[in-house]
Amino acid sequence: MAITRKNLVSYIIAYEEGALGWKEVLRLFAFLIRTGLVWHLQGHYGRTASDLIKAGIISESGRINWKALSD
Repeated sequence: MAITRKNLVSYIIAYEEGALGWKEVLRLFAFLIRTGLVWHLQGHYGRTASDLIKAGIISESGRINWKALSD
């Protein structure tokens, strides 16, 4: 299921409960970065987003670099 503003809270709750797989976590953070919402949430989200961007896993525009994960 695609992440949208309508189901975002459900995804955040699932993330905080540890119920998302790693691909879903990346999709969640990509969505949060793409929409800019990540910078308005708790500090953990911004720090994690920054780490993912610095690692080249998600771009600053919110695109997942799947190739970076396969290397």
